[in-house]
Amino acid sequence: MKYSLVTLVLGAALAAPAVGQNAPGTGVRGPIDGPAIPRPRMTQVDIEAGAFSERDLRRRGLEMFTVSFNKQDGHGDGPVNAGNPAEFGGRPTTNGTWLRVNGIDSQTCQECHGVLSNATLPPTLGLAGVGGISASAFPGVTEFDIADADGDEIANVNGRLINPPFLFGAGGVELAGKEMTVELQAQKAMAQANPNTVVPLVAKGISFGTISYDDIADEFDTSNVEGVDDDLAIRPFGRKGEFTSVRQFDIGALQFHMGMQAEELVGTGVDADGDGVVNEVTIGELSTMHIFAVNLDRPRESPSPVAAMGRQTFSLIGCADCHTPAFDTMTRDLPVAFPEVFEDPFANVFYTADLTTSANFKPNNQGGVTVALFSDLKRHNMGPDLSETTGNPDVDPFFITPRLWGVGDTAPYLHDGRALTLRDAILAHGGEGQTARDAFDGLSEDDKRSVLIFLDSLRTPKNAANDIDKPRRQ
Repeated sequence: MKYSLVTLVLGAALAAPAVGQNAPGTGVRGPIDGPAIPRPRMTQVDIEAGAFSERDLRRRGLEMFTVSFNKQDGHGDGPVNAGNPAEFGGRPTTNGTWLRVNGIDSQTCQECHGVLSNATLPPTLGLAGVGGISASAFPGVTEFDIADADGDEIANVNGRLINPPFLFGAGGVELAGKEMTVELQAQKAMAQANPNTVVPLVAKGISFGTISYDDIADEFDTSNVEGVDDDLAIRPFGRKGEFTSVRQFDIGALQFHMGMQAEELVGTGVDADGDGVVNEVTIGELSTMHIFAVNLDRPRESPSPVAAMGRQTFSLIGCADCHTPAFDTMTRDLPVAFPEVFEDPFANVFYTADLTTSANFKPNNQGGVTVALFSDLKRHNMGPDLSETTGNPDVDPFFITPRLWGVGDTAPYLHDGRALTLRDAILAHGGEGQTARDAFDGLSEDDKRSVLIFLDSLRTPKNAANDIDKPRRQ
């Protein structure tokens, strides 16, 4: 028998023990005038010892994703760092609690990830979805030209503007990235075993340039590596391709948005921001957040004959050269590890998720799953018009190819939400995307419409995160 999240939470609330004594996964917050994180705290030792069922782990991860942290949990930074007030841990606030620009801009992850579909009227709300433009973050911003002092009719900033994405299908993305990392590391080892030989770097059919090894200098030549860091670890999360896993992303997001410092980032028992709270997010609690996210349902397609025609045109004009329709993994079991080793993603695994049963991924004939993400998980130069303004020419115009699954439900588009329609998003492409953009612009209106209908057929899951016990088959 299936129960909705509301039924489970209400039932747990009625059956819960005294406030502050609730067991993991009951759906009950902490004391009304105390820390909000449910007690007892989750530890990595207990998780690895098998003290909790998978349902308990996923529910606690959901609770950590939705709990409203307060200052007794460690929300916010400590004393202002006069030497560098923009640095996390010592940021000023506007009123003792919020900053909004450069972080300390939310109380819970759910605030920025609450819309399942913007294609319905009214919008369909759902756990782990996208955020509207009002939920956008401004990392690194310390200057904002609201008054247009330079007269260029742009409110220039010296940082970034980030439109919040959804988390659906994260397990498949992470698994594909990890398998690609394994392939690239094997090719790096091949280069070292064959000094002064140029070795192509190819993972799941995607070229990342070449590498060679100089045995005299005892160093690798990575000057021809493309679209990935020199360590050859695929980082599929973040608009710039900064994070290898959901776990790594969560560590930064917790610190930036809420001033919640992860124990594994700052150390056990360490009050790195001086706010009087240690172990603000325990290693075990971070593990449950990771487990919750990677078990979320995959996005889906809503096919039609016109969408099928548009998909063909999408490929013919070159869009699929970067927006790779799908990757096939070699295993269906996603490894979750602690501590993580970026170059060896299958080290220190303490939990695995069968993505066919936990997240609705379709099995393939290789023993793995098909991840229909429409991305090559590679960074590309998108030209000056889309470039960000951090002042780093080696980073600013480069973005990892956005995953298009779910795009029909998730307006606005592009990294900063500037494109209000899919047509706007396509026409904003520059740099390495210019040729495909021009090809789209040259299509007849009927062919353009078929491409847009195809993109609109790429939808978010029906169930989202509203039933963590047993996702429905789609």
